[in-house]
Amino acid sequence: MSVWFITGSSRGFGLEITRVALLAGHQVVATARKAETVREQFPDASDALLTMPLDVTDHQSIEAAVDAAVERFGRIDVLVNNAGTGLLAAVEESDDAAVRAVYETNVFGPLAVQRAVLPVLRRQRSGHVINISSIVGFATAPGWGIYASTKFAVEGFTETLHAELAPLGVHVTLVEPGFFRTDFLDPTSLNSGSEVIDDYAATAGTMRQAAAGLNHAQPGDPAKAARAIVDISAAPEPPLRLQLGADALQAFEAKLDTFRKEMDAWRHVALSTDHD
Repeated sequence: MSVWFITGSSRGFGLEITRVALLAGHQVVATARKAETVREQFPDASDALLTMPLDVTDHQSIEAAVDAAVERFGRIDVLVNNAGTGLLAAVEESDDAAVRAVYETNVFGPLAVQRAVLPVLRRQRSGHVINISSIVGFATAPGWGIYASTKFAVEGFTETLHAELAPLGVHVTLVEPGFFRTDFLDPTSLNSGSEVIDDYAATAGTMRQAAAGLNHAQPGDPAKAARAIVDISAAPEPPLRLQLGADALQAFEAKLDTFRKEMDAWRHVALSTDHD
């Protein structure tokens, strides 16, 4: 039995991971900006569930939730950095305030939560950090540039964290989901930008229309994703990267093929820049 600490637990992946972890017999610290909305989902939950208010942009709320988790359960075994927000707009359409807001939640948020939880895991010399990335954290598309850049940042520091924590007995995994049937494409989770530039109608504009049509019809099943995430926590050697969904695999394979072809085509230029 492990102690899970999950951010963004009131809906989507966070809610489903909370549900699956509890059913598997784990103890769960389920956090959200409005903790009561989590508790309402589990009215019959036993003492195995602790709900705590946590805003990933509020360091005091993070520290309070981590302290409460350790006081209640004595340890933390699995951290799931799941809380996030989206921005769907062409890069040029994305104003400074919108860009900063998505970075505060998607990049500085998980970094702050990690800084609060990692001392616990390091003292234990055990644990598992699971950071939720995205299909566009590796293979982006028009309209997703700013959101993708936040996930690129998560991929970068998580890959490094993996190398830094491995000698201390702490595992690290990036989960890279495709499009799953959550409310991520709802206006409450996804900002579509305040400015629309006509020149991007065929790129970012087309993506806006596609996202609206895909909302709540995404191919991925969040309950199955949650089971996969809980299952990998029990693996002796969990993966650094875990893609979820056929669409994620297809996008990743296509990018890797393109990357290899372009690298081979321009290999002579790369090699020409070394000292003789």
